[in-house]
Amino acid sequence: MARLLAIDTSSSWCSVALSAGTAKPLFRHEKLSATASQNLLPWIEALLQEAEIDPQDLDAIAVGVGPGAFTGVRLGVAVTQGLALSANLPVIPVISLDAIAAQFSHKDQANSSAKNLVVAIDARMDEVYWAQYQLQLNAFPKRNSEVKLSSPETVDFSEADVVIGSAIVEFGNRLAIPKTTIQNAQIGIHSLGILMLAQIMWDQDLQISVDRLEPLYIRNKVAFTTEERLQNTLVK
Repeated sequence: MARLLAIDTSSSWCSVALSAGTAKPLFRHEKLSATASQNLLPWIEALLQEAEIDPQDLDAIAVGVGPGAFTGVRLGVAVTQGLALSANLPVIPVISLDAIAAQFSHKDQANSSAKNLVVAIDARMDEVYWAQYQLQLNAFPKRNSEVKLSSPETVDFSEADVVIGSAIVEFGNRLAIPKTTIQNAQIGIHSLGILMLAQIMWDQDLQISVDRLEPLYIRNKVAFTTEERLQNTLVK
């Protein structure tokens, strides 16, 4: 098993996991929002010290590249770039929705005949990031669509047997989820999902050089102007 450090700050949670060749990875995951930038590097240092390894002893650094909170994604990517450059390590970029899907355990669901999964998370600005996956027994879900950005009403749940993600709570009845579909809003992004996928990607030789690492931005515009925020308030 590869020695991997996994980082995710693409949501309001700061999350770090370390696989150092032991059966159980070291893991820290807390809701920090704006203070993630102050805690991320100390957490990484603490996990490395606990595992008694130096950054140079790692095989690679994995990071959640989004989509997600703009500032958070940039933080995770920037810290990964700095660490990888200083330790001369390759990096493994992991899409946040893929990591959430990896955290979904098909075998633990009541409906074992489920075949199609939709991951849908709150993208803010009254929109949803979502993607469709094929469920596979004894394997991680396989994404069979691009990651998309749309209004809650236009997310396609027509083939979904299972829907997971924060959009369920945020948008409720605005999502056209069939009544028979299994729903779980509690599965969110964290570094263990990043780590799980990164191990598979490492085995498939999908690591890249740090100079190729980029955030995944689905949306070109990341914030409303004051005038637009006021207009949205008046419309509602």
